[in-house]
Amino acid sequence: MTKDAPVSLIQIARASGESDETPPVDLGARVRELRKGRNWTLEQAAKQAGLARSTLSKIENGQMSPTYDALKKLAVGLEISVPQLFTPPAADKINGRMAVTKSGEGAAKATTTYEHELLGDTLRKKQMLPYRARIRARSMDEFDGWVRHDGEEFLYVLTGVVQLFTEFYEPVELRRGDSAYYDATMGHNVISTSAEDAMILWVTSLA
Repeated sequence: MTKDAPVSLIQIARASGESDETPPVDLGARVRELRKGRNWTLEQAAKQAGLARSTLSKIENGQMSPTYDALKKLAVGLEISVPQLFTPPAADKINGRMAVTKSGEGAAKATTTYEHELLGDTLRKKQMLPYRARIRARSMDEFDGWVRHDGEEFLYVLTGVVQLFTEFYEPVELRRGDSAYYDATMGHNVISTSAEDAMILWVTSLA
């Protein structure tokens, strides 16, 4: 793997997903939705919030921007927090999703030191990037300096024996079933010390 390879993997995962930006919530529509969800009329909601009916009506129809004091009254009346006035309802969020990657069917990306197979590649807006890697490297000399990138990383040895080199710790030998969890901003590289190429599972956070 070259120095920039892990970053490119993360960039690939982010580029394949949708934008993480959430469109702004329509305050008027959100207030109306909350009011109707409680089966309240305008008069009832206005009384609960201590606002004039005409004021609440203008807020719901986008005809006025409420002051922070009015927002606080609305939140208290609706028995929610002020931030919840600007939060999309939970029903609009993804509650369950899944991606299955059969053995050997992951997206392949090979480098001089590692062979990566991206897993769960069809999911968008992932919070982590899982991939299986075949470790080709046998020496630190094969790397162009330390690999480092944002996030945290989990490494689990599937087959063979590897040596994990990190910027601030002594090298550690890991065998089948062994694992390591580390800050990925710290320089790190992995080599195979077994006769065959070792296989590992890597999970990198994208948040």
